[in-house]
Amino acid sequence: MPNMGEGVIEATITKWLKREGEKVDEDDAIAEIATDKVDSEIPSPVEGIMAKTLYEEGDVVPVGTVIAIIERKTGDSKNEKDSEQDKLAEVSVETKPYREKSAVTKEGGEAVLPASGRLYSPLVKSIAKAENITREELEKIEGTGKEGRVTKRDILLFLKKRENKRDENLNKQPPAAKESSEKITGTGDTVVEMDRMRRIIADHMVMSKQTSPHVTSFIDVDVTAIVKWRDKAKGEFLKREGEKLTFTPLFIYAAAEALKEFPGINASVDGYKIIYRKKINIGMAVALPAGNLIVPVIKDVSEKSLLGIVKSVNDLAKRARNNTLNPAEIQGGTFTVTNFGSFDSISGTPVINQPQVAILGIGAIRKKPVVLETENGDVIAIRHMMILSLAYDHRVVDGALGGMYLKKVKEILENWDADRTF
Repeated sequence: MPNMGEGVIEATITKWLKREGEKVDEDDAIAEIATDKVDSEIPSPVEGIMAKTLYEEGDVVPVGTVIAIIERKTGDSKNEKDSEQDKLAEVSVETKPYREKSAVTKEGGEAVLPASGRLYSPLVKSIAKAENITREELEKIEGTGKEGRVTKRDILLFLKKRENKRDENLNKQPPAAKESSEKITGTGDTVVEMDRMRRIIADHMVMSKQTSPHVTSFIDVDVTAIVKWRDKAKGEFLKREGEKLTFTPLFIYAAAEALKEFPGINASVDGYKIIYRKKINIGMAVALPAGNLIVPVIKDVSEKSLLGIVKSVNDLAKRARNNTLNPAEIQGGTFTVTNFGSFDSISGTPVINQPQVAILGIGAIRKKPVVLETENGDVIAIRHMMILSLAYDHRVVDGALGGMYLKKVKEILENWDADRTF
């Protein structure tokens, strides 16, 4: 089982793509695996025959554990003399890196709950969050794993018992209440099961709304200076760097600069504790061809030059759409930016990416008549305008802090240096 990044200690084998006795070419995908962060494929390190699979589909396997044995092909007399041990390639953490199919951002890592000091795996924590299991309920679950650890089977058994109890309560309701909960489909309707990634996204969004009281503030920004600067620089940038210069890196730069001044926005909540993050790691929401969403993270944004941010944004966005990100690149975000303008939307109210406390929405840039103050009085001019929206966790971010942060981002964008270089 390959190493899938910091905080990931186990994964579930969701499907064997090669069965015992089947021919395997080098780099053939032999299994699909899943964690609470990623769905991935494991490629074969060698060519040969699948000699033995050591785990069943659905088994949760620790990272570094051998999951299958491949018998290498022998093609010459020298190979014929090899020992049987040399013919067996163990598919484990030492093999080639897995290939990632899709990913979504979620909190991971081993956690110690303060009340009891009990350890929970990322998979167990993910299930607990998705199913709204409280900390108190989690600590009461009897663990059957090593040293009393709660396993996937333990938490699923708890959920089954809880669901049975809910069904009993539902049966006690009057008939009208039962009927109102039924989902009715009409003639010609199509019912499609959510894929795994969409289910995780759905659970994560519901969990976020249930966890954080969302408040959204808006501010309009005159980005004429930014537009003119980009129009002047994008041709030279494409020629020199071989890459397009989009607006997204400029907004991420401004968001990071403002976070330096208002660290209360670059934070997380743990119970009644606020964690102020030292690093500024900004996630950017990227829409995938299938319609799902992924949030790759640009690490240490405040320490990068504008050129570095541009290159990071372009690289991560491209690999996100090609499903070639690695798990470390979708973890550790402290703040998120989502660009509604990519779809010509003027604004929106984004959902906070837990456990962060805020997310910045970027609206479409449009030309509008605006009243400007000049030495000779007010005039009406055509300017490039946009709306920024900041959704924030009202448990720890008040309207004043949210408003001041938005105003700072506005000031940075409106006072863009027309002579700025990379």
